Amino acid sequence: MSNDTVDTMSVEGYSLENEWRTLAIAGGIVGLIGILAMAFPLVTGLSLSLAIGALLVVGGIVHGVHAFSARGWRGSLWQIALAVVSVVAGIAVLAAPAVALITLTIALVAYLVVDGIAELAMAMRMPSSRGRTAVAISGVVGLVLAALLWVGFPGTAAWAIGLLVGANLLVTGISMITVAMAARPIDDVTPPATEPRGA
Repeated sequence: MSNDTVDTMSVEGYSLENEWRTLAIAGGIVGLIGILAMAFPLVTGLSLSLAIGALLVVGGIVHGVHAFSARGWRGSLWQIALAVVSVVAGIAVLAAPAVALITLTIALVAYLVVDGIAELAMAMRMPSSRGRTAVAISGVVGLVLAALLWVGFPGTAAWAIGLLVGANLLVTGISMITVAMAARPIDDVTPPATEPRGA
């Protein structure tokens, strides 16, 4: 590994060359969590809904506390409004996580549609190349996935979000392991020395 690579992988005293095993283990754990999330997508989706609800409640409380320190009644009124909306929304999500999961699935379908159309439009403006084909294929895949989710809706809400989160965690874990393996010192990669020829 060149000095430039080592310098690139060292930030503020942290060196991937020395800590690659830790990164690899962390990547393995993240990947395993991703596999479990994909194996139990409904549990993952409901857990995500509950987490979002809890974050909304906490965010609302923070806005409420900040309202008392805001300068002027306009600032306080705005912060109080945000606090009320966040807390109410958070409580609603916590009270009915399945409904929130359906809403998240609708948002996912909308995202896939917008992203697919944007990628197809981008591909049409790009010059002829392999990259253009890849972008166009990605856009078509996004639209197809959106159509499949919508056709099966609301049944797809039971697994779509959990499967997506799990797949994302799995890919993240694999990429962490890949980076860790690339950062291994040469001593850890070099095979043991062979016996002398005369032996």
